[in-house]
Amino acid sequence: MGDAMRRAEVRERLRELIDARAPGDPMPSERSLSELLSASRPTVRAAIDDLARTGLLVRQHGRGTFTSPHKISQEVPAAFGQAVPPADGDWTSEVLRFRTGPAGARLGRRLQISPGTEVLHVERRRIVDGEPMAVEEIRLPAELVPGITAGDFVSGSLYHLLRERYRVNPAEAVQTVEPTVTDADESLLLAVPLHSPALLFERTTRDDGGRIIEFTRSIYRGDRYRITSHLKLGPHSG
Repeated sequence: MGDAMRRAEVRERLRELIDARAPGDPMPSERSLSELLSASRPTVRAAIDDLARTGLLVRQHGRGTFTSPHKISQEVPAAFGQAVPPADGDWTSEVLRFRTGPAGARLGRRLQISPGTEVLHVERRRIVDGEPMAVEEIRLPAELVPGITAGDFVSGSLYHLLRERYRVNPAEAVQTVEPTVTDADESLLLAVPLHSPALLFERTTRDDGGRIIEFTRSIYRGDRYRITSHLKLGPHSG
């Protein structure tokens, strides 16, 4: 296993440990993490550095490493059934990885399925007018999409495909957006310098029966992507 793949695996395991802790909790020492994750201390240290740059961990000199403090969250409600207009430009996708495998503990909690349930993992690079714009990691319970292929993720709407081919009706989603910086792999895929400003999107989607059908994590270039919201302000607006 290459150093980059091992570092990515350790980052994922660290995210599981972070999810199991409260904001501001201490993390185990690098030595303890090295033993727990069966990884070298330099690999663990590099993975911690990656997560510290994205804000998931905080290093405190002389005290250790802690999970990030609770983030202030602002909810912006959207009208039910409101169509989301397409973004500017001609969007296509390049599928980088396409595989199925057990959900595991962390993703199983996200999708509310057992850790052994098969999940489709798709990673794709979104390209707009010939330039890379985003890297997306899409996770779907495999049983929802029998026979789906990598080519189905190159163009067109995933939600339209779910409705028309699989009779799965996406009905609502919760999406968060926060600033981050690109790691080495993301920087290479997006053709930007290491640790460039970026936007991290995480979206959990349910169907009309309340079942979770998708979890997607996306990194968008901070220098090229912008979101505009149209808000209606009532008498009790803050």
